[in-house]
Amino acid sequence: MAAPQSPGSPSSRNASDTVTLGRALLWPAAVAGLGMLLIYNSIGPSADDKPPAPLVAAAPAAPAPAAPAAPASSPAAAVPRQASPSPSPSPTTAPALARSVPKRLKIPAIAVDAPFTPLSIGASGRLDAPPPNDKNLVGWFQGGVTPGERGASIVAGHVDTLTGPAVFLQLRFLRPGSTVDITRTDGTVATFKVDTVETFSKAKFPDKRVYADTPDAQLRLITCGGTYDKKAKDYVDNVVVFAHLDSAKKG
Repeated sequence: MAAPQSPGSPSSRNASDTVTLGRALLWPAAVAGLGMLLIYNSIGPSADDKPPAPLVAAAPAAPAPAAPAAPASSPAAAVPRQASPSPSPSPTTAPALARSVPKRLKIPAIAVDAPFTPLSIGASGRLDAPPPNDKNLVGWFQGGVTPGERGASIVAGHVDTLTGPAVFLQLRFLRPGSTVDITRTDGTVATFKVDTVETFSKAKFPDKRVYADTPDAQLRLITCGGTYDKKAKDYVDNVVVFAHLDSAKKG
């Protein structure tokens, strides 16, 4: 927004000048008010520094549309601070499926049974998180591949919210071989098998490894992890589950 023109003498100012100047002065006030609203919403009414609803996928850079490839400025894959045992060198992957929007996610090992909501890239250039008011909801990046298509589909969920534990609270406890079932709108159930469960520092998130395109159908489940930084009001890590398509059948 251009700065208002310098006003002339008091006798030369007209109503238009007054309106222009008024808008120039009110705009910073409006921005400040919005900032306060955002700060309040992120802190919440808790008096004991309870973690706010974490922005699960807001810490790492967002995947690129259609084929989630890493940004050019992304760092090389960092060695995870925690990692599950490595999977077999060449897991057998089922043939990729046609595009179909996911409807429901089930992970028997950690008692997850949740519906999906589509996620997009926000104004910040990062992947938006699922709405924090629904603890049993997961999101999928609708700008990328759907679960079961060739490539790495991205699914995100909260670990907790201001009101308590959320859908991906126990995601870090999955182990290689655990299954993930995704029911799709075409009636198929795509079953993925977990390869690894790894924890990465948000400061060194390996975008290229997590979001890179793949020659087969793969899945990434992402949530927050590690310790909660009260000063930053965010978790310091991300938990990422790497999985591949194991089978598909009609539901």
